[in-house]
Amino acid sequence: MFSFNVDNQIEIELLQQQHKEELFNLVNTNREHLRKWLLWVDKRKTVEDFEPIIPIWINNYANNNGFDAGIRYNGELVGMIGLHFIDWKNKSTSIGYFLSEKDQGKGIITKSVQTLVKYLFEDLDLHRIEIQVAVNNLKSTAIPTRLGFEEEGIKRDGQWLYDHYEDLITFSLLKSDWENSINNKVEGNRS
Repeated sequence: MFSFNVDNQIEIELLQQQHKEELFNLVNTNREHLRKWLLWVDKRKTVEDFEPIIPIWINNYANNNGFDAGIRYNGELVGMIGLHFIDWKNKSTSIGYFLSEKDQGKGIITKSVQTLVKYLFEDLDLHRIEIQVAVNNLKSTAIPTRLGFEEEGIKRDGQWLYDHYEDLITFSLLKSDWENSINNKVEGNRS
């Protein structure tokens, strides 16, 4: 099973059917918070609503075509992170994430994305990673900015969200940019 530690408090793990109630409780507790940016929240109103989607996530991982994983903080499921797909021909992917409202501001998503980026570039040898975020989702746009992703542009009306369109910012990070930032940090530490 896909699972790795981000640090001594944060773990990323592939979700299984036995996690459906815990996942539902996370979403249900944070429904209003998540609904601001995620269209699927209203489609998941019961524990049973997660039953058909979890096998799809597992199948995507098994077919080497992305994954959806839970983020645990001190053992508690507090969010999710995943790859929407993997384009093996172009060696690229797109990351998505969400976090419970009460666990924001602890660096959980930043550390999780940073660890995932390292895995994608080092272990999967990908070339490009994208993150798309609604322009007005300031907490979420701070993540790729903080991690050195470059803002490529705005996709106008890129996402329909219940009763309106949201503009999306596309951020990207290339493996060469990431390697250069690591080398610069090492050089800076030697000075």
